[in-house]
Amino acid sequence: MISLANLTNTHRPKKKIQRVGRGVGSGRGKTCTRGHKGDKSRSGYKRHEGREGGQLPLHRKLPTRGFTRGLFHKESLAINLSLIERLYENGEIVNFETLRQKGIAPRELPGGIKILGSGELKKKVSIEANQYSEAAQAKLEKSGIKFTKV
Repeated sequence: MISLANLTNTHRPKKKIQRVGRGVGSGRGKTCTRGHKGDKSRSGYKRHEGREGGQLPLHRKLPTRGFTRGLFHKESLAINLSLIERLYENGEIVNFETLRQKGIAPRELPGGIKILGSGELKKKVSIEANQYSEAAQAKLEKSGIKFTKV
């Protein structure tokens, strides 16, 4: 009878574990592959990335150039017209609150909602969003759907 106790792995070969410190005859005795002296040969040694032992680290020597938007960029939620078509019925309002109720939007959204133009929207809904792509605006105007920027 098969039980968890006697299952064997038949797909991957077992890795050979390197046993060190088991005498001279093992080939990995004495210094146990650590070499002689120095920090790396000591127990408890940890390597600290970017640390150069008193010398000014390379990342501090290099000049800082350019600009990053990371400090100022606000994440926004992008939604396609096809998703609105699937989730909403005629006469409903598409905004942050209704998207939260349907489980699409997160709790906080600093950049707001952006409507993208992928898919078709045939249902008559009113949309309240922070941004609209050009394609989405064109499709919404063409189909006569009311949309406002918040």
